[in-house]
Amino acid sequence: MYVHEFTEPRLRCVLPFAAAPAEVRLLRRTVAGQLSRWGMPVAAGEVELLVTELATNVIKHVGEGTSSTLILEWQEQRLRLEVHDQSHVLPSVKTADCDEECGRGLHLLAALSADWGTALTVAGKTVWCEVPVSAGHPCQRIGRAAEALENYQTARGSAFVDSRGRALGLEQAAVELIADLLHWTAARGHDPDDILDRAQMHYEADADPDAA
Repeated sequence: MYVHEFTEPRLRCVLPFAAAPAEVRLLRRTVAGQLSRWGMPVAAGEVELLVTELATNVIKHVGEGTSSTLILEWQEQRLRLEVHDQSHVLPSVKTADCDEECGRGLHLLAALSADWGTALTVAGKTVWCEVPVSAGHPCQRIGRAAEALENYQTARGSAFVDSRGRALGLEQAAVELIADLLHWTAARGHDPDDILDRAQMHYEADADPDAA
């Protein structure tokens, strides 16, 4: 089960999980579905790999079955991933008795992410990393649209049990939201077709700025 928190100007998703191989596989699929739901322009495969390393680090160094939490946060041009666990021991990239596997996950975080780090918390610690998101005005529009649709679904009481259902539900929510906006437009005495034409012009200008 996961929880969404809406805090301007960012999108945030909280995913509790148990540190176990089967849970890590499920976590990867859930993250891929969430990125698709947000319409996020990032390399999903790299994000899934980072999620795997963060979660596997808990299994190896804290213990299998440990209650943990993954937090995804999209703000401006960064996607931040945080894994929280119940250990106060901070991971080390290299120690005197380090074998070839030791620190592999942290080296991978450093290689794939724009920034990463660790921090102690009241309940234990967090290991985090940040992935760059494609910059540009269309990206900002995607972020605003994703947040609007999340809120629209929440207002309608929509709920989905898997990533495919969430993606389909988001598409349906977009159709229904557009229909609601057209009703609102007509109720205020405007021409819905004119509004659609103007919106299409904005979309085409953003999608191909050199075409103008």
